Amino acid sequence: MPDSRVLADRRRSSKTDRAPLAIAAALRRRFRARHTVYGAWSSIGHPEIVSLFAGAKGHFVGVDLEHTTTDLAAIQAMIRACHEHRRPCLPRVFPGHIEQMRRLLDAGADGVIVPQVSSRAEIDRLVGALRYPPEGQRSFGVAAAHQYGRAFASYVKRANESLSLIVQVETKAGVEQIDAIASHPAVDGVMIGPYDLSGSLGVPGVLAHPSVVKASKRVIDACAKAGVSCGTHVIRPSLSELRQQFKAGFTFFILGSDVFNLQQRSEELDAMMDACGGVA
Repeated sequence: MPDSRVLADRRRSSKTDRAPLAIAAALRRRFRARHTVYGAWSSIGHPEIVSLFAGAKGHFVGVDLEHTTTDLAAIQAMIRACHEHRRPCLPRVFPGHIEQMRRLLDAGADGVIVPQVSSRAEIDRLVGALRYPPEGQRSFGVAAAHQYGRAFASYVKRANESLSLIVQVETKAGVEQIDAIASHPAVDGVMIGPYDLSGSLGVPGVLAHPSVVKASKRVIDACAKAGVSCGTHVIRPSLSELRQQFKAGFTFFILGSDVFNLQQRSEELDAMMDACGGVA
């Protein structure tokens, strides 16, 4: 039977783990140390799907708002579903949409993923929305992020040091500015957007094209030099593909998505029906 000191340590650990922003801070530390990070991805926009991902292994769940019709009420339910499993939630916002970013943080997001970042000046603008004064201009208000005021002081004290900022480099211009982007002190990770990057380079969807591979290598090298995490979206993950991406130099990975998972399974079922016949 555990002695009183062990029980006291457990109680202190439990209180620390459940303090406001504890899981957010742990994720940011992991990014900053360039430790391996795995993320799930949801585009369908339903809290039950997010809950399934959050209950599995991994370090965070990303929720896409850039290419979906998911609204703020739905994303707040998804953030709560993640937090029920002690899993951080990082929504991907519209490119440069500061107002949306502020609302997501107030809804309890543990940071944000911002697409199509192509300059250091854009990051300065993002920091203004992400950080409370004096580091930024984030507004103080009663919100879900701090239990509607119950944990206000603790949340405000820790928010600036706990919330992650992940920027996506997915344009030719962004690749050309990667050294300035990766070295920005507020950036916790840089994520390549493989589809948009291929489109920007004139080969949309051809992710293995030499120009895409070369641009990705430039981003990977810049992140390693700056000491920030570098990630990619592995569209149809397999063990061999994941090992290849590790070898390429990536440190964090979004593995598939709800849409890709369902699409792949539907294609497999189509093939089964075709093989057995009777499909008219």
